Amino acid sequence: MKPENVLDPSAAMSASRLPLRLLGAGNAGVDPLRIAVLAPPWIPVPPPGYGGIEAVVDLLCEALVARGHEVTLFAARGSRSAARVRTPLEAAHPDEIGSSLYESDHVACAWEEIDLAAERGRAFDVVHDHSGFAALAMADRVAAPVVHTLHGPFVEETIPFYQRHGHKARLVAISRSQAASAPAGVWVADVVPNPIAVDRWPLRVEKADYLLWVGRMDRVKGAHRAIEAARLAGQTLVLAGPVQTGQEEYFRELVEPHIDGRQVHYIGEVGGIAKQELFANAAALLMPVRWREPFGMVMIEALACGTPVIAFPEGAAAEIVIDGENGMLVADEAEMADAVERLGSIDPEDCRASVAERYGVSVSVAGYERVYRRAIGPDRGRPSLPTGDVPESFRLPASPLSRS
Repeated sequence: MKPENVLDPSAAMSASRLPLRLLGAGNAGVDPLRIAVLAPPWIPVPPPGYGGIEAVVDLLCEALVARGHEVTLFAARGSRSAARVRTPLEAAHPDEIGSSLYESDHVACAWEEIDLAAERGRAFDVVHDHSGFAALAMADRVAAPVVHTLHGPFVEETIPFYQRHGHKARLVAISRSQAASAPAGVWVADVVPNPIAVDRWPLRVEKADYLLWVGRMDRVKGAHRAIEAARLAGQTLVLAGPVQTGQEEYFRELVEPHIDGRQVHYIGEVGGIAKQELFANAAALLMPVRWREPFGMVMIEALACGTPVIAFPEGAAAEIVIDGENGMLVADEAEMADAVERLGSIDPEDCRASVAERYGVSVSVAGYERVYRRAIGPDRGRPSLPTGDVPESFRLPASPLSRS
């Protein structure tokens, strides 16, 4: 069965450059939804530094509220949002990411409040889960339909989980690559990309003379490969991102020995204006990933600043980076170094435009509105925006799976 693509080009272009409060203008006369959104319990929304999922949830909640929906956000302590915020746990848990104790506690408390709202006659129309595994495993324990965004890859450890529990919610992929990698027995219904508010990122045409790598210090993210590519290119490299629990050995053995304060700089985790300036001034963002990257927020953040991306063609990187237009796709560190010499051929304004057209907030919010109404069922109202034709660049191959 062919996954239903929810992207609507007619809704994407003009609104992506407007303040989010103006996105509600096109929603007149549409019955609003009551939406419960579950963020992970680890990091506040919006994130103070590293936190791609939390940044996505922040923008989505703001845009949904702006379009007239009633949104309740269940998130880590310290969160703030245009939505009504509920923080089930007493504290955020940035150092216990992945802990089943805190994730299950967070989700169970949210489920109790969702059930209580129904008992009081204020039932949620739909629950949108970004929180991890526990909510999907227990999605059949709440009456409201659950939409589950797949923020991680399908890997050996997670495939059996999704085969057992994926049918309990409507699964949404964040890239075509991720959807196409779904294993047998797992039905990915929709593809909706992660959003970015492009006009909140500074466009910088004149660049500094450093290359940039941003991410968590995980081997698959390739900080050590970025170091090698920068060495081959004879360029300064700035590394930014956290060393999370379990990543200490990798950092100590393959990254830290190269940090000399001259050619390789490590500045730790950055956020806010400092992060934006870091992206805007870089000559290029290096993305030497060796895994099926589900999306890669750092790529669209760099591109929004007019900074080209040089990437290995793994996962969504091959969708986000348009070779020769907003960056380059290369096979290895040597080709990455060679690509640095060709950066002058990339127009920063083309980089920014490529993001605004495909990943602006209006693209994602329109997509999720349609996902929600499909999850609820045809008797609960029509899509808030016309469906239109799906751009060829977002079409997915037909799936051999079917669902009654």
